[in-house]
Amino acid sequence: MHSTTDITLRAMRFHALVGILPHEKTNAQPIEIDLVVSIGPGEDVVDYRRLYDVVAAVVGAGHIDFLEDIAEMVADSSFQASTRVSRTRVAVRKPHVSLGGPLAYAEVRIDRLRPAAGV
Repeated sequence: MHSTTDITLRAMRFHALVGILPHEKTNAQPIEIDLVVSIGPGEDVVDYRRLYDVVAAVVGAGHIDFLEDIAEMVADSSFQASTRVSRTRVAVRKPHVSLGGPLAYAEVRIDRLRPAAGV
């Protein structure tokens, strides 16, 4: 029987240089990130701290233009955090988006499966 377990880190909060407007390249803004990884059977333990650290490293690496880029980098990093991670789901939220009307946040969600070996 094949089973998976999900590990969820919800609403991690960071300040990040994200966006394409001039002030977004120099002024950090709050963002929230959710990470859900599915893990298969194995002997090693997936350390939650390691998952948090890979997210923090992506956000702390410097300016990123788009929320989509953050999500993709977090997904890639989560696969590198453990060979047991078979699937990753990432949501990135940016609450301070000026679009001319009331808005709680802009959000990007991605869902990725571990790439096949050799791809």
